Amino acid sequence: MQALPLAAALLLSASGVFAQDAGKLGTPLGHEETQPQAEQSSMGDLLSKGYQIKAAVPNGGKFVVFMQKDQSAYACEMQSLTASRCGTLN
Repeated sequence: MQALPLAAALLLSASGVFAQDAGKLGTPLGHEETQPQAEQSSMGDLLSKGYQIKAAVPNGGKFVVFMQKDQSAYACEMQSLTASRCGTLN
């Protein structure tokens, strides 16, 4: 009788690990999410390339700024008045 709960616990934990590896739905716990260096820019770089600010949304103590040029779009997190980090949306 004690083997059944133990087997169920092992099965559930194994399926969770498999889902995390097989699905690739997000970053595994304990790992930092990284983007290729080519896809990261600063807001100043994007403005100099002709991107326009389309919206700005408060997010806690920071702002998220959405920028667009033609069919290309970026989201930028304003870390301070002079520091930002941007990542491509498409």
